[in-house]
Amino acid sequence: MTLPSGPAPPAHDEQTPAKEAPETGHPDIRSPATRPPHDGWGARSPRLWSARRIPAALVALVTLCAAGVLLYDVIAVRAGHRAGAWRIRLAHELATRPVNDPWLLIAAAVAVILGLWLLILALTPGLRRLLPLRAPDGCADMGAWLDRRSAALVLRDAAMRVPGISGARVRVGRHRVTTRADVRFRDPAAVRDELTQALQDQCRQLAVAHTPRLAIRLRHRTRR
Repeated sequence: MTLPSGPAPPAHDEQTPAKEAPETGHPDIRSPATRPPHDGWGARSPRLWSARRIPAALVALVTLCAAGVLLYDVIAVRAGHRAGAWRIRLAHELATRPVNDPWLLIAAAVAVILGLWLLILALTPGLRRLLPLRAPDGCADMGAWLDRRSAALVLRDAAMRVPGISGARVRVGRHRVTTRADVRFRDPAAVRDELTQALQDQCRQLAVAHTPRLAIRLRHRTRR
């Protein structure tokens, strides 16, 4: 194949110093090899708030049923019919029972527990199965989250790469990672040190917002 002819490139004098690139306001776009070392992670992602669909649906259903039954009975009374037996019995019990009656105390305790439960659901974000991660440096508006089971699988793979470990089970919580591993050979102390280092490195790579505490339990097993 013939290349098209054109003007020859100008000869480069090795003694001529190269011109420096003008300074601009653009961000640093150098390659990772020449970029100054840093962790590369910025602010933590916020906790996600759960929609609470099931509790909200249950509360709405109970409220709707109670209001509907009461409204029907009131309309029936206004139309000239007698009040329902349940309404008469409830009014009589509330009027005659003392305040320290056990059934009233039990009902009040149940109402308080349900109210506290609803307040906790309303004031807490929920979605505890998702771990907030740190956003990339310079991307404060970006959020990232990781499922606990996925994090446990990644950490388990990191644990299985440690020489001497034949089996591992990892449980990831909000503030602690519990690892149970079986050691077939090597010194358990050396295996523990390498396993701790491997899990710490993997947690840093996952960019978890809160660095979890490691709880490692080794069990020495020999082949029979």
